[in-house]
Amino acid sequence: MGEPLFPHDLTSAEPPPPPRPPLVRPIEIAAIGTIVVVDQLSKFIVRASLPLYAKKSLIPNFLDVTHVQNTGAAFGLLNAADFPFKSALMIGIATLALVAISLYARQLGNDEKLSRYGLALILGGAFGNLIDRAIAGYVVDFVDVYWGEAHFWAFNVADAAITIGAILVLLDMIGLGRQHASHSV
Repeated sequence: MGEPLFPHDLTSAEPPPPPRPPLVRPIEIAAIGTIVVVDQLSKFIVRASLPLYAKKSLIPNFLDVTHVQNTGAAFGLLNAADFPFKSALMIGIATLALVAISLYARQLGNDEKLSRYGLALILGGAFGNLIDRAIAGYVVDFVDVYWGEAHFWAFNVADAAITIGAILVLLDMIGLGRQHASHSV
């Protein structure tokens, strides 16, 4: 005879596969973009209004805005180290991390919402800090949280997004936030 009128064999026992969800959802793109914009805007304001190493107390004995430059990695690691091509190495490491996170995100399913949102926050934060490294060779940090003499590392909006995103991914990994199908008894 000839070609069937319908491309699918109607007698087949296998239903067609369900449509794949989009690689990145609009809300995830919006989260990434919002983090980048808020991060870059906040860093611009700090650079424009506070000289390097100057600080302004917001909550005495707890929270200051302090203009510092981080030439190292997360939490100031390698900040004091000085070696040739340090900026290029930091940009390369950040780029590799972005690629790895993006590849991991591609494997997530619809039910892994916390991980998807967490990775969007991580990507937004990583892009925000990568922009600083690529343009200036350092990241502007300005949130200084402390209690007495105990200081947390200075951080920025991008760092906060990365931290919150990592927490969301971990919560999803242990099963919190997932919707389970109800079973009839």
